[in-house]
Amino acid sequence: MTAMTQGQKEAFLAGVHVGVLSIAREDQGPLAAPIWYGYVPGGDVWVMIGRNSRKAGLLALGTPVSLCAQRETSPYAYVTVEGPVVRIEEGTDQHIRELATRYLGSDEGSAYADNMPSGSRLTVTVRPETWLAVDYSRA
Repeated sequence: MTAMTQGQKEAFLAGVHVGVLSIAREDQGPLAAPIWYGYVPGGDVWVMIGRNSRKAGLLALGTPVSLCAQRETSPYAYVTVEGPVVRIEEGTDQHIRELATRYLGSDEGSAYADNMPSGSRLTVTVRPETWLAVDYSRA
């Protein structure tokens, strides 16, 4: 059986994975882009996007999105959450630093955050409503 419990799904999503954010587009395939994200079990997922990015142009409160996180080495696993955007706000220096250090470590993350222009990012929060998951280590 390759299924995960809800707790296992949440723990996996809370791990450090590069996610793929997918947003529907009219008259073409969905926009799918790799992205850093933050998640604490039981909470919402949040991402930071460029204020002037394609993603920002497609997102508004209530927009449904999908975020997939995966383990790219054997045994393969993934968790996908689907849900609406519930908040869009100015990306704070604290948010930038939190994500950068999560993915790059303390020194590199701090340097990355220090070089990010203020006001260039938005923090987008998504409420997970549907969870999909497979873990082949359970096969």
